[in-house]
Amino acid sequence: MGGTIGPEARRTKLEKTRALKMARSAHAYVRGATADFYRWLDESAAARRLPAGPAVWICGDCHLGNLGPLADADGRVEVQIRDLDQTVIGNPAHDLIRLGLSLATAARSADLPGVITARMVEEMVRGYALAMEDPGEAHAVPESGAIRAVRRRALGRHWKHLARERLEDLEPTIPRGKRFWDLSDEERESLEAVFADKASRDWLRGLGDARSDDRVKLLDAAYWMKGCSSLGTQRFAALVELRHEDRRQYALVDLKEAVAAVAPAMPGAAMPENNAERVVAGARALSPNLGERMMAVTILGRPMVARELLPQDLKIEADQFSRREAVAAAHYLAYVVGHAHARQMSEADRARWSRELERHSKTLDAPSWLWASVVELSASHEGGYLEHCRKFALAKAA
Repeated sequence: MGGTIGPEARRTKLEKTRALKMARSAHAYVRGATADFYRWLDESAAARRLPAGPAVWICGDCHLGNLGPLADADGRVEVQIRDLDQTVIGNPAHDLIRLGLSLATAARSADLPGVITARMVEEMVRGYALAMEDPGEAHAVPESGAIRAVRRRALGRHWKHLARERLEDLEPTIPRGKRFWDLSDEERESLEAVFADKASRDWLRGLGDARSDDRVKLLDAAYWMKGCSSLGTQRFAALVELRHEDRRQYALVDLKEAVAAVAPAMPGAAMPENNAERVVAGARALSPNLGERMMAVTILGRPMVARELLPQDLKIEADQFSRREAVAAAHYLAYVVGHAHARQMSEADRARWSRELERHSKTLDAPSWLWASVVELSASHEGGYLEHCRKFALAKAA
């Protein structure tokens, strides 16, 4: 599969891969079913009880796999939101519900009892509410052991780790094979034009230890089969050299097509019409460590987001959680999301939104709309997952 692959053959391969990934577990299915999430939420009885939170940039696809350690241009690492494809100026309640559903399905996949899910939702609200108090103040929020371990692993990583994982070699080439495919001549020419553009070169020279007078050269590029929900959209990997005299350093750039968001935006929200510019704007508002490493570009007439990959960028895996870990992680991750929301809110908006979060149900230390949404959507996604598996099994047998 390492040669040049036409658009139709790519599409077939990507669709099969996406279906396989989503069939692996209910938790994996949640990651790839963003459109279903919003459709089922809109159709649920819980949707009528959702509060209208302050209009801020939200992730729009705030599941567990989209949170993790991210390095800034100077190598400082913080846990932030890692994927902003669905970002819009919307209702922050949607991020809370999406995170709650993701944690609930992760708990089910780990065979944790339902009482743990209830406690996770309660801790989510506590962590999120803590972030609303003062986003400029550093709160002492204890990390779970699993998250702390991922952060420590991120801090110890360097370019060689990224090269071995992504490129399978330390040599400055992208190996063709299962994940990386050859480009068409048209795609290669378009990528070369992107990296020959002054804006792209200036962006690259502004990353990490690069210098303003570095010479920028595109060494290699390939089509990249990566992700789950994004499979089926255009995606490329580019290996770039930045050189000054005898000093060389490399940057691995992920270029992903930016498509229209399925997450609902607030009526009248002023967002960039270009989808790549929308993603970059949302990233800079929600995840500064990531946003400063992103740039909107156009390849073959399609808006795409260029993002420098760093070795410290890791995801948090659901199978790392015990009962205690799951509850602690829910508190910490909701705090991360809350902090991303709160930094965009005025003090008055934070106070109003905090009062809404304090309206707990009689049987749970969390708002009834949040718990009802997680319960109803868990049932919808379980049914959707089983139906997906049935169709996948039939297609595979055909």
